[in-house]
Amino acid sequence: MSSPASSAVERAAAALARLRHARLLHPAGRTFSAEVLIWGTPGPPTDVPLLDLPGRWPATVRLSKGVPTPGSWPDVLGVGIRLHRDPEPPVDLLASSSGAAPVLRHLPLPRRGFTGTYTSIMSFRADRRRLYLAVLADPDSPELGRGLAELPAAGGDDGPRLVLAVASAVGPWRPFGEVRLDGRRGAREDAALAFDPIGNVPPGLRVAGPLAWLRDTTYRGPRRGRGARLSREAPRA
Repeated sequence: MSSPASSAVERAAAALARLRHARLLHPAGRTFSAEVLIWGTPGPPTDVPLLDLPGRWPATVRLSKGVPTPGSWPDVLGVGIRLHRDPEPPVDLLASSSGAAPVLRHLPLPRRGFTGTYTSIMSFRADRRRLYLAVLADPDSPELGRGLAELPAAGGDDGPRLVLAVASAVGPWRPFGEVRLDGRRGAREDAALAFDPIGNVPPGLRVAGPLAWLRDTTYRGPRRGRGARLSREAPRA
């Protein structure tokens, strides 16, 4: 059951989204079809099946600007990845432009270009361990460029690739998979897309703490305000 504080934040966020007729957070973005290839975590396992075990899934990827600022002005950039794991529930990963170093991986940092480091900002718990997830630029693939207008219209084998990685609070990033962007999807699909990083957390991980609470309430309210249904909710009759 939601607390009075979370209900108030959710209602306020939903009202703002209704006034804007759009997302409250990261309203401007581009959505792509993609493929996610997991090869597994190098070194000691995390005991999270999605990170440790090889797999391949179709995916939806959204790159976005947070405010958004004009053109290629600095902004907190975002990447959202949905793994379509039918018949299992989807997994949603959200990351914001940040620093790779331990002291910076929990802080959103404005950036001009889409090529760079994105982290989950909030940490996850796997048993007693605290883990962070990251989306990193693949140095061997083309850059994503600056500004939404420079994002590619198509991907494939020669298109930009993103690397998925995991780390402890102070440890190095350990790559466990990659994301290959495919063709860009239309504006209608972009507008209808609604990520749920709390309800669609990878099995074996759990979220906790004030940052998880804030993300859940500030994302859930705007989604309902613009009529987007959470994947954890049943369709209305």
